[in-house]
Amino acid sequence: MTQVVTAERPGGAAGAKALRRGLPRVPGGEPWPPEGFAPSATPAAAPAAAAAATAAADAPAVLAPEAAASTTPVERATPSGVPLSQPLPFPRTVWAGQAARTRSAPAPEPKRYGPFTRGQWAGAVIVGGAGLLYAAAMIVLAVRWLLSTSWGVDFLAAFPGEYHLPEGAPVGFPAWLGWQHFFNVFLMVLIIRTGLTVRTEKRPTVFWSPRSNGRRKISLNLWFHQSLDILWLVNGVIFVVLLFVTGQWLRIVPTSWEVFPNALSAALQYASLDWPTENGWVNYNSLQQLAYFTTVFLAAPLAALTGVRMSGVWPKNAAGLNKAYPVEWARAVHFPVMLYFVLFIFVHVVLVFATGALRNLNHMYAAQDAVNWTGFWIFAASLVVIAAAWVAARPLVLAPIARLFGKVSGR
Repeated sequence: MTQVVTAERPGGAAGAKALRRGLPRVPGGEPWPPEGFAPSATPAAAPAAAAAATAAADAPAVLAPEAAASTTPVERATPSGVPLSQPLPFPRTVWAGQAARTRSAPAPEPKRYGPFTRGQWAGAVIVGGAGLLYAAAMIVLAVRWLLSTSWGVDFLAAFPGEYHLPEGAPVGFPAWLGWQHFFNVFLMVLIIRTGLTVRTEKRPTVFWSPRSNGRRKISLNLWFHQSLDILWLVNGVIFVVLLFVTGQWLRIVPTSWEVFPNALSAALQYASLDWPTENGWVNYNSLQQLAYFTTVFLAAPLAALTGVRMSGVWPKNAAGLNKAYPVEWARAVHFPVMLYFVLFIFVHVVLVFATGALRNLNHMYAAQDAVNWTGFWIFAASLVVIAAAWVAARPLVLAPIARLFGKVSGR
């Protein structure tokens, strides 16, 4: 128990006060500190204190505003003379505690490729691929069950996947068809490449202009794309003319309404993984026939018409014609048509290799119905030519060729 004595006691100096006493320092001892009085002010400080008290008594009770404003409080200091407003001149020794953590700098934002980062794209591909694989497995099981029913058995018996061609339809493939096939693939691959380049190009580095009009400038990539389009159209016209001259059109143009149920039958057989019998040397199945007809007589003309509308050949000052055929329509159709060609080429190549690669390649490149390596090596050589053209399609190689038909400049 704390004992406080405030009264003055005999033996203490004048003005001295009794010390505050606390608990004993040892069990059973006297309270600490010993009983006594605190020392009073020193004799030297007493006159100063008395003078200060007298001055305070003589001073007015309220200071003037100017005097109050000029009064500056004295800053307190430690015994060593360091102001209390400044930090201590030595590092802190207080322990931060067990829960203290150091915040590191935030990690930089990962680079995005389109809407996703690289890791997000990988996750999307894995999840999307697994989902597509599961959906494909469900489709295969459902179609196989459907074809095992009595309806499916009767449907396949009535429509095996192909119908008989008219009398006089040619058998086999002539040599010119193989060359046309190569030229078409060669030009189509480069057209797709240059089309994607033109679509994504922001600041062309090389331009081409015709000699007759130096003010009209287009990028060198666009000139190459349009030049390939012209060659592809010429090759296509020759191909269609030869189709009708030689009678090969009967193989890709439907001549009976039976093509539609047979095409459905062929699609179901493909989906069930029990693929229809392939005999392209004599006749295509109906699904193949519709695909070739769509590519040659629908997709190719659409690509040509929309490409001409977006090119410099189209008259810009024909207001009525431009209103009847807006360029926005052409742009909205041209790119999906290109995607169709990409999908067609992919499916076509997969089926060629999955249904008898050596025989199919002989049909397409060697013009013979045999199982040997002749068509394969011709196909391999064509891939080398296409790859070389793909690599060479750059301004260093294209500029000298473009100068033969116009002017090439850097701006």
